[in-house]
Amino acid sequence: MFEPVKVGLGEFLQGFYAELVPTTKDMHEFVDRGFPYCFAWAPSRMIDQVSEMLEAWQKNDTDQAATKPHKLPVIIVATSKDYTPVMHDFGVQISDPIEVQFPEDPKGRCFQMKMIAGDIRAQLVIIASDEPTAKSIAAQFSLYMDSPSRRSFYGLYPFAGLQHAYPVQFEAPDNPASSIDIGSKNMTCLAVDMTLKATVPMFIAPKAGEPNDGKGVPGTDDPAGFQLVREFSTNTVGLAKVGP
Repeated sequence: MFEPVKVGLGEFLQGFYAELVPTTKDMHEFVDRGFPYCFAWAPSRMIDQVSEMLEAWQKNDTDQAATKPHKLPVIIVATSKDYTPVMHDFGVQISDPIEVQFPEDPKGRCFQMKMIAGDIRAQLVIIASDEPTAKSIAAQFSLYMDSPSRRSFYGLYPFAGLQHAYPVQFEAPDNPASSIDIGSKNMTCLAVDMTLKATVPMFIAPKAGEPNDGKGVPGTDDPAGFQLVREFSTNTVGLAKVGP
């Protein structure tokens, strides 16, 4: 359910990587290496796992070569396993289903939807062989997030043959990069903590055996919608008496 948030965050980081300006020797190699060989996902948002992730990165064969030298800098990204509903002063969830129709749906089906709004903690860890490189990447990431056009990104949720984009907003653009100790004097490690305020739709379609509009197949990627109009008889409608 929250996987589109991680995918959207990855695309956001890819945009940041594309705009990096190299200011050190190591950064020149970093920007030429390619996004898939510069970023790695961690299993959870735990600083004490950075050393384990770095060890795994050092064993990774990024060049498909006979020898497997690790390359720095590297950026490790993680989202936490916990979940917190948003405070009501920021947004309101939709707990009771509402009826929705999508203008892009050629079948004009009617569905129902609930809306989850929650906080997801995320962390970006920059590891470099020298302080100027790590600090430059951190400063440029802060600069990238400072643009009003980059205060949020979108998660894409597939349903009924369509892709539905819902926003994920950063709680604050001014996220400091804090130095953390990973037990190595030859590396600089900076951690950036972020809170993602995600909006996640939950689409509801008729189940198998329930009344539907016959415009799809319940339980598939092309579901039927709810009935829009139910049949009724004029014989059941009472008429008011007119006159004396």
